[in-house]
Amino acid sequence: MKKILLSLGVALLSTGAYAQSHDGHNHAAPTPAATPAQAKPSNLKPENMVFTNDAHDFGTVAEGPAADYEFQFKNTGKEPLIIESVHASCGCTTPSYSKEAIAPGKSGSIKASYNTIGRPGAFTKTITVTSNAGTKVLTIKGNVEKAPASSVPENNSMIKTN
Repeated sequence: MKKILLSLGVALLSTGAYAQSHDGHNHAAPTPAATPAQAKPSNLKPENMVFTNDAHDFGTVAEGPAADYEFQFKNTGKEPLIIESVHASCGCTTPSYSKEAIAPGKSGSIKASYNTIGRPGAFTKTITVTSNAGTKVLTIKGNVEKAPASSVPENNSMIKTN
């Protein structure tokens, strides 16, 4: 019986010591004061970021120069709109956007630049916009016309002299 009580006492002491760190303080559960304050959630909704249009068709463009389009939007909400990130569906499209907060009633823009070099044929690319109003997907599409071959003919034969 003494052995059982002694074993229980050792077990209780070891679990109490396990819950304490090397500095002697109990760190088993965080206290409410130790948790960071949460940021106030936004009251904006995706419909508060109103785009003039969310898709653009370039039609047929020549291979070489970049195909650029600027999507315009307005903040119709009652608090500043903050764009957190803008990502294109592939590396051939480069987005740029308004970095500052867009005040209620004000406008901003997101520019999409498609690199046409070496990409003849039809294309459809998306740009995903993430903001405190939610997520919006924009689309660009078109057809890249292959650049004409060099106007200088290749010299594949030797000139014969008599």
